[in-house]
Amino acid sequence: MTTYPLRSTIGIMRKICFYGYGGVEVLQVEEIKTRKLERGEIRIKTEAIGVNPVDTYFREGMYKVPRLPWTPGSDFAGVVEEIGSKKSDLKEGDRVYGTGLGKDIDGTYSESIISPRDNLAILPDPIEFEEGAAIALVGVTAWRALVDHANIIAGEKCLIHGGSGGVGHIAVQLANKIGAEITTTARSEYHTKLKQLGAKHVFDYNENNLAELIENTGQKDVILDHRCDEYMGLNVQVASKNARIVGIGQEEDQVAIPKFSIARSKELEIYMMSMFNTPKISSILDQISRMMLEESLEVLVAKRYPLEKAGEAQKMIYSQSNMGKIVIIL
Repeated sequence: MTTYPLRSTIGIMRKICFYGYGGVEVLQVEEIKTRKLERGEIRIKTEAIGVNPVDTYFREGMYKVPRLPWTPGSDFAGVVEEIGSKKSDLKEGDRVYGTGLGKDIDGTYSESIISPRDNLAILPDPIEFEEGAAIALVGVTAWRALVDHANIIAGEKCLIHGGSGGVGHIAVQLANKIGAEITTTARSEYHTKLKQLGAKHVFDYNENNLAELIENTGQKDVILDHRCDEYMGLNVQVASKNARIVGIGQEEDQVAIPKFSIARSKELEIYMMSMFNTPKISSILDQISRMMLEESLEVLVAKRYPLEKAGEAQKMIYSQSNMGKIVIIL
């Protein structure tokens, strides 16, 4: 594995902070001093940062942060700059990528970040920094949803809502790798690409008879839903008996289960999950990078922004014109 000469950020670094909750206007660039590492921590010179919807939830105050000011961001890829323990399987100059920051640990919108060892993994040489940063959170989320919670197996029928999104387009490939038959939803301009990634059936989510169209492709054994408040009724309708529904997000805080008697008669298993609860992120990241090296998994990068344009990057997350991920490049 190649190691890289360091452009040291130990001392002073630039980072994005917010001092109060609000819109993108609360994000500001600051120069601050780096702190000393504690035992078990790794300092990484950041090369690329993934931008995710959850970053905006913390900024808006939907999810509360431990203190203010706070730096958003969960995903990162870069080069190990300093190690807080004498014994480590890493060394300075190693290429790494990771996720799970920005909730209890200060986030990744920064020239230099500090991460626990369990939140990161080696980024193999052929994989670009921007790819590592783009896939970390969405890859771990898709893996946890389909493998750990749904226990999806070959031959099952799987519905993935929002196939063109960050989690969606990774989940399509992961389910395809496992051998499931995939139905997904997306705008019409993304249908061809999603079929190339492994989806058998792709429907526009604006179709008036969407539930009927999906149901005509067979009842689903596994359903991955990123908008539980909008699609739970549809999920119940198209689910097979004993189907597993995994919810990874919602627009509104209140989520009901419509057609409850049908859901009960089908004995549906409904899981709600957060990537931040993953026991050991590094293990899943190792699996993801192996799949990327095998070329059975690719992450699509839609747009790239510099650090000082972090607000624009967050706005672009919700644009309907993107397929894949938004990244910040340093």
